[in-house]
Amino acid sequence: MKSDRLRVWLALAALYVIWGSTYIGIRIALEGFPPLLMAGMRFVIAGATLYFVVRARGAEHPTPRQWGGSLLVGTLLVCANGCVSIAEQWVSSGVAAVAIASVPLWAALFAGLFGRWPSRGEWVGLAVGICGVFILQSAGEMRASPQGALVLTISCVSWALGSMWSRRLPLPQGLMASAAQMLAGGAVLLAAALVHGERLDALPSPRPLLAFAYLVLIGSIVAYSAYAFLLQRVRPALATSYAYVNPVIALALGAALAGEAIAPRSLGALGLILGGVAMVALSRAPA
Repeated sequence: MKSDRLRVWLALAALYVIWGSTYIGIRIALEGFPPLLMAGMRFVIAGATLYFVVRARGAEHPTPRQWGGSLLVGTLLVCANGCVSIAEQWVSSGVAAVAIASVPLWAALFAGLFGRWPSRGEWVGLAVGICGVFILQSAGEMRASPQGALVLTISCVSWALGSMWSRRLPLPQGLMASAAQMLAGGAVLLAAALVHGERLDALPSPRPLLAFAYLVLIGSIVAYSAYAFLLQRVRPALATSYAYVNPVIALALGAALAGEAIAPRSLGALGLILGGVAMVALSRAPA
């Protein structure tokens, strides 16, 4: 029992730190890779590795219907990450993380399309969080980069829609679902990169290569495995608590490793967004 509890806390710590650190990892990887190509390669490699691992452990091959569901969900989720990679060409990793913190608010809105409109308490939380989003959008860095703000908004909408839709589509079980989604979504990103004309003209330098390897091995394979473990062991509210911590980790790492300035308005926006997310989560708790 104690060992299982220890594994839960280790998995939570991994999610808090790893997914919070991927924002600065993306920023460094972009020094040597085009954004769509980098994101597509990341998820195809991670998905293929995880696929062969879970198959070796006895998992069943996804059925055609499950591949179809994985393609839809994976495209939305993985392309959301691709949008973050695109946006970090124009905005700092910390600001990108603050914007992505609003995903649970979008998910609450999309839940209405699937038959569950927010309750009164959730609407209050949504209003608070959306105020934070507007403050962030009016901050200097986002105001100076409207294309970055637009791409981050698309990323939030895509991740939220994919998360909600995944509950209604046929998907593989356990880690095979993550593997299939990363493979399918990564392939879509690679196709988009080729259409867009992205190429690797030369081998990237060691710094972006190390960042890319970190994103593949730690940011995708290890973190997804930890997340899947938590979903099987703890309540969803605890498993998804990374959403509260990742922006703080990302802001701290961006300032420490890349010298990114943390504007007071961005911190205020983060407080409102996380406060709204907390109100939505607490309003859902009784259900």
